[in-house]
Amino acid sequence: MTIAAIIPNSTITLISLVIISHVLEQAGFFRWLGLHLAYWGFGNGRLLFLLVVLFGALITVFLSNFTTALFWSAVVMEMLLALGFSSQATLVFVFATSFIADTASLSLPISNLVNLISVDYFHISWLRYTMVMVPVSCVAIISSLAVLCFYFDRDIPRIYNRDLLPLPASAIRDPLICQWSFVVLGLLLIGCYWAEPLGVPISLITALGVLLMLALAGRWFAKRTTPIISLRQLWREAPWQLMLLILAMPLITIAWDYVGVSHLCRQWLEIFSGWGLTIAAAGIGFLATLLSGVLNNIFAILINAQAIQELTGINAALQELMVYANVIGCSIGAKVTPIGSLSTLLCFQVLKRQGFHLGWYQYFRFALMLTVPVLFASLLSLAIWLPWLIA
Repeated sequence: MTIAAIIPNSTITLISLVIISHVLEQAGFFRWLGLHLAYWGFGNGRLLFLLVVLFGALITVFLSNFTTALFWSAVVMEMLLALGFSSQATLVFVFATSFIADTASLSLPISNLVNLISVDYFHISWLRYTMVMVPVSCVAIISSLAVLCFYFDRDIPRIYNRDLLPLPASAIRDPLICQWSFVVLGLLLIGCYWAEPLGVPISLITALGVLLMLALAGRWFAKRTTPIISLRQLWREAPWQLMLLILAMPLITIAWDYVGVSHLCRQWLEIFSGWGLTIAAAGIGFLATLLSGVLNNIFAILINAQAIQELTGINAALQELMVYANVIGCSIGAKVTPIGSLSTLLCFQVLKRQGFHLGWYQYFRFALMLTVPVLFASLLSLAIWLPWLIA
């Protein structure tokens, strides 16, 4: 399969998820959830930190890492500022949210664009992908929590006054959307898994999910009812720049392929293929990390996918391991630099809107210390789990 052939389904699917998330954000869903977490934290800063990161992981799994970076991180920052947290503590929470947005995105095909691209490129069933990557994702999430809590423990406030925040119900702008959100998302997830065996494009299912959300927001079923959320406002405030960038990046990758980067990667993959499963997984994962950090993970996943496809003389088990190791490197390893993933760039944008500045050196110092152990643990778990699953 060529790069151009996989662009429509993957990108339309992700853009649909971003639009659904935008409707939920306008309805007050994420603010409602954030305020609930603040009350469930019972004034304990460490518990609040764990809740924010864990729910960021859940949002990533079902609504993609872009949703976590674009909407959840903004809600977290708004909540922390209302609680009077220091700028350093706020940066820590937002950085942790950004970090988990990519490390938790291994779980399902819809959790990350790199997953969707790999699934389409290599014709992997959604069930197979889930069986392989959910255990690996659990390792990634647990190890991420461990390194985040260890590294940032001194910056997390021990107590906070939750009475400074309004009640969660006050954040809801459109109760109908919030009430039906879990039903819609559940149907969307079920539809994605049922559509694939029937040959129905996943992008069609997610597009139907968008129409359902817009119908709820616009009250299309009750013409005499005035919508609470203006669809024109949704249109104006939609993250169009992000969507255009998502569409453009695979096209730019085609130009990189003509330069010969894919051929060079194939040579390295041929070397890694002779080193055994564990070393091969580590080698491919760190190669994907290097490419993601320098070029961006969308470029890296496409370049490496083509290199893996062109490899000859390797067995099916090793090729499958290469595919998943490439996904891990392009998801987790992409955190090593600010340009490694679009979700990181989105978090920088959220910080900038609130007047916060996170320098590249400061980011790189944080990211390198946190990314390497999580990346290694995830690749090792893949090398252990996949052969057992195949057997």
